[in-house]
Amino acid sequence: MKTSFAIGISLLLLAHEGIAQQITNRLINYPAFLENARQANAVRESRRLTEHQFLQAMAEPGIVLLDARSAAKFKLRHLQGAVNLSLPDFTADELAKMIPTKNTKVLIYCNNNFLGSPVSFPSKAPGASLNISTFVTLTTYGYTNVYELGPLVDVKTTKLPFEGTEILK
Repeated sequence: MKTSFAIGISLLLLAHEGIAQQITNRLINYPAFLENARQANAVRESRRLTEHQFLQAMAEPGIVLLDARSAAKFKLRHLQGAVNLSLPDFTADELAKMIPTKNTKVLIYCNNNFLGSPVSFPSKAPGASLNISTFVTLTTYGYTNVYELGPLVDVKTTKLPFEGTEILK
């Protein structure tokens, strides 16, 4: 059932774009995305962790440290112990392979959390930060225990451990 907010957004979009008819696709629902983002936003800020809190959470048994960047960027540099599933590959089945239960604690991070490694962590526009999309998508799939690295940290001074081909041995 569409909320009045979602219906209003749909009508505004149609009016703004001058679209005479709505093009339907049961597998694409922008108003539902907006509603999911609104609902995720209600809890997201309380789930953003400091660098120290994130490091402590990484040591907890049973957590999943999820990197949603491309496989190529992951190979270059990622947090030690992270698993990789690129955001475009998120499906219910693929997520279930990586995350044992819907209430498993999942830690996420993205390009916009790190300075000093522009090849493996290229900055995105703040509104296009991968953390935002990943958080919304995971909650949309029903994952209830998602936390994200909040601050911007320098790869040269952080205590967060990295691995990958970009790391000098």
